[in-house]
Amino acid sequence: MRKKYLFIIIVFITACSPNKQDGVFNGVWKSLGYGKILVIKDNTYSFYDITNISCLPARNSTLDELEKSIELRNDTLLLRQGTLNYSFTRLNSLPDTCNKKLSDIAKSDIQFNFEVFAKTIKENFAYFELNKINWDSLYLVQKGKLNSNSTDTDLYIVLDEILRLIKDNHGQVEPTEDVYEKSMLINSNKESSEKLKEYGDFEIAQIVSGNFLEKDLTTDSKLVQWGMMNEKIGYIQINAMWLFADLKLLDSLIAKDGWVATYATEMTRLNESEYIDSEVEGISRVMDKVMNDLSQTDYIIMDVRFNGGGQDAVSLEILKRFNEKKTKIATQKAKLGDAFTPEQSIYLEPHDKAYTKPVFVLTSRQSASATDLLALATLSLNHVKRIGSRTNGAISTALEKRLPNDWYFSISNEMYFDNNGVCYENTGVPVNYEMNYPEDRQTFFRWVADNVTLDKQNILRIINEFEKEIK
Repeated sequence: MRKKYLFIIIVFITACSPNKQDGVFNGVWKSLGYGKILVIKDNTYSFYDITNISCLPARNSTLDELEKSIELRNDTLLLRQGTLNYSFTRLNSLPDTCNKKLSDIAKSDIQFNFEVFAKTIKENFAYFELNKINWDSLYLVQKGKLNSNSTDTDLYIVLDEILRLIKDNHGQVEPTEDVYEKSMLINSNKESSEKLKEYGDFEIAQIVSGNFLEKDLTTDSKLVQWGMMNEKIGYIQINAMWLFADLKLLDSLIAKDGWVATYATEMTRLNESEYIDSEVEGISRVMDKVMNDLSQTDYIIMDVRFNGGGQDAVSLEILKRFNEKKTKIATQKAKLGDAFTPEQSIYLEPHDKAYTKPVFVLTSRQSASATDLLALATLSLNHVKRIGSRTNGAISTALEKRLPNDWYFSISNEMYFDNNGVCYENTGVPVNYEMNYPEDRQTFFRWVADNVTLDKQNILRIINEFEKEIK
């Protein structure tokens, strides 16, 4: 009898629990901000990117991909991705534009692609006021540069110029390789008679870690180097906030296309929530090794000067190793029509073995995106100080979209604030100890390469002065 009653209870609980079989998620959902439509029907879902003149399919798959990421609160569907919840409200039906299939002619039409791009910016870009942009005027000028005889290359040059004119740190357009190469020829300046050495991010990072580390403890990591700077100071160099997921990349594809390109292709096979979770799992494994090796140091230096960003969730997974209690580190809101979505708070979770001795984070103007957020979060940790130069100031998450012609592009649609209500977009998160690094990317990289020993000495001098102050 007990088994029978237990069975009845289990059936009752299962029947009351929302899951994909219930159909409680079924329907058409429109995001608050972000320009997205989500359609859920029984066991499948579809995303669309929308403006008031367009609706383009973005992704569709089985609902079990989203099962762990979605929930209903009253009449709102919440989608959890990384550090944020995205809100969707129910629509009675799919917008008419989503029911119209674009012809091949429309997909490739230069002026239609321009209009979709422009509408996306007008409806989602968050920094017209901060950057003092008269969008209506800029739009008309750029539109006037295109006509019925314009080519794809002309379109790319105009779109790329728009992103520079609105000063969007996350703005990017990805045309075909052929179009990009043609645009480079058109825009190229006369070659300088003096050829200066140019460094890649990973290349200059390797030069620095090779000089800074007296004892290298790095194991099984392409993106994080760590070890001892001297007998009491640990050093961690983190060179990206992505590329940590275990995507089972094939050696043959890596040999053909390169590791990063292969990774970028494979990650698109996952939905956003799965992908971010995989990145967090990957960096967590690395940081467990790092902190175990450096737990007995008196100080730790975290070098993110050559880190152009990636996933915010990766940044916070790294930083929580230095946090012993749940801490509010920022608030965020996104563009919604002529206003913004309600603010939501972002928290840094604690770690049961948090390192609470002094930590010094090295930043530069090349520390961008998710690395900006890491620097912003350190403002709430009293034992963490920043050395170097302000970060890049590209703190908004990149809102990724696609044009009718299949080009991908991204813009900044969010505003982040510290706990005092200060937004550091464009200006960057400031440092406690200024090193006056050059702002230009290659000028900075060349300075570091030429002065790596001096740079190390200056950093150690600052730490020595800090040590004297606290004694």
